[in-house]
Amino acid sequence: MIRKIIHIDESKCNGCGACAAACHEGAIQMVNGVAKLTREDYCDGLGDCLPACPTGAITFEMREAPAYDEAAVKAAQAAKKAQEPLACGCPGEMAKTLRPAAAPAEAPAAQGESVSQLSQWPVQIKLVNPMAPYFQGCRLLVAADCTAYAYANFHQRFIRGHVTLVGCPKLDSVDYSEKLTEILSRNDVKSVTVVRMEVPCCGGIELAVKKALQTSGKMIPWQVVTIGTDGRILDEL
Repeated sequence: MIRKIIHIDESKCNGCGACAAACHEGAIQMVNGVAKLTREDYCDGLGDCLPACPTGAITFEMREAPAYDEAAVKAAQAAKKAQEPLACGCPGEMAKTLRPAAAPAEAPAAQGESVSQLSQWPVQIKLVNPMAPYFQGCRLLVAADCTAYAYANFHQRFIRGHVTLVGCPKLDSVDYSEKLTEILSRNDVKSVTVVRMEVPCCGGIELAVKKALQTSGKMIPWQVVTIGTDGRILDEL
């Protein structure tokens, strides 16, 4: 049948993965670092992925394509959900409060060593339980994985006084905005700080936070800090 469906100009794709995260139907996948429409029958033609693309690589077109198969999409979503690990399914996913997030820095553990400011476990966005008690009343830090390696004073400058979540939108095939929306909706989060790298693919984590704030309807203070690959803070918005 002839119908409206998306077209991805792979020459414009920067590999950020934001479109794949925005496509709840799972029609778009990242293949070798490039976005591809892998399931035409999963594409509903509504274009949630279009505004997510920072390079304008996605457009609509009218062409021959299989009909949108809503039943297949729902079955795939159910199968994916069934494969997700249950909260506290393994020791690495058990929610733990390590120290009060608002507590002052502790005394140095040993000469020449810095003290960790991490206040909770786990830290991966994919693994946290949105109902973990440490989210209530917290100041939330959502950071791209690489930022802690690039910025030398990351614990003191960013983690201290925050509940910390980390992820990589290019490597994780999940929509962070869904988990973040649930966290914001269920808890009285006081503020959100996003720390990302200057590379384009980090735009996905900023986009996920922005979408979660909009979806949850929470009007809370939030900011974006961009770290350069040389370890400098480039922007604080």
